[in-house]
Amino acid sequence: MATCVWKPCEEGEKAEEHGAVIVKFSNGHVKSTDQLDFRLFKHVDGVNPRKKSRRIVAAETDRLAYVGSNFGPGSLQCNNLCRYFVGVLDKRTMEMNVQRAQIFNLQPSIPGETVANDNKNETRSYRQKVDDLIEAFGTTRQKRALSSRRLNEVGNETLQKAVDRAAGSVIDQKGLEVLQQEVADSEAQTEVALFLPPFNKNADKREDVYPFSGLLSPQELNALKQVGEKMAGLTSEDLLKMRKDSSPETVLRLLECLPKDPEARNRQACCAWYLLLLIRLAQQKKLYYKLAEDDCPRLIYNKVRKIFTVETFAKGRVKSTVSASMQVKLASHCLALLLHMGDQTANLTFLHRDLNISERKMLEVAKAMGLRFSRPQEEHRMAFLELPLVRYDRHPEERKRKKMQ
Repeated sequence: MATCVWKPCEEGEKAEEHGAVIVKFSNGHVKSTDQLDFRLFKHVDGVNPRKKSRRIVAAETDRLAYVGSNFGPGSLQCNNLCRYFVGVLDKRTMEMNVQRAQIFNLQPSIPGETVANDNKNETRSYRQKVDDLIEAFGTTRQKRALSSRRLNEVGNETLQKAVDRAAGSVIDQKGLEVLQQEVADSEAQTEVALFLPPFNKNADKREDVYPFSGLLSPQELNALKQVGEKMAGLTSEDLLKMRKDSSPETVLRLLECLPKDPEARNRQACCAWYLLLLIRLAQQKKLYYKLAEDDCPRLIYNKVRKIFTVETFAKGRVKSTVSASMQVKLASHCLALLLHMGDQTANLTFLHRDLNISERKMLEVAKAMGLRFSRPQEEHRMAFLELPLVRYDRHPEERKRKKMQ
């Protein structure tokens, strides 16, 4: 029985350089190797450790060319995971010479196709590549979602084009400056509407600009009748005691000059009690449930909780608190109520002190309501409602510049 001797291969760079090359074709088997012309190319940079081992194998036939490499996206990862060896048997000496080998996957090479595909892949985004994978290997649900999203994208593009055409025609008709002014006015009105009381822009009388029924309805005014009678019956000693207890100066001034007529006196006292409730709510920053159990009518309590507070959850309980925007809303409603009680005139100095807000914030609320002001040199800043309402220009650039300074 014939035997052979195993002759191990040499180690080192020379062994890798002169190692065997094993090729396989991705599109089938080769029947005759005589018709193939093989060529092996190596990288010209023999110093760089990452490039000096790069090889390209090319096989040409009369009809087609095949190319494979041991680097790049088309290379086989098996060369990096394990080592391959090829044994060559010399039948004369019966010695098997073992050589290190690399496997190359040869693929058909069509001129121009590889470059075009590479450029196409470079320009495609990550989302587009994921969509291609879903189209090829995704589930039915994923493909349905992809189709729906693409239809929505087409619809959005069509809508955007229609909006651009409509906007262009409007700009041509009205002009850019007029449109910018209209947008600024609409934004200002939207911001104002968030915290101002009900407003009638077509009012012919001053008292109808901010109608009293928008502040207190007839049912609510009737609910305040009992507490209003108590308020109207306060003596000068009671008012002095309230002043010592740090009651709002705005309310005290109103109670000191109640009208003599019984009906008008009770109405004014009801408004003063409601104004006192709003000011205390702004000072305390929260609405206590105990207030509903005292003299406050249930109808008024529910209204105040719904309009001027927001619900917050803390320590396992739901509380009705006054946020910053709600405090501005309270200031505007108090100011509108004061205008009705003072012949469309209000003392802003007392009001902003009672509400615990800055004078600047109080002036911004009054400007948003279109009121006129007395001279700043006077001791108390007064606000007046006159028709037509004053329209103040806003200058955000100047405000930002002041903040930076």
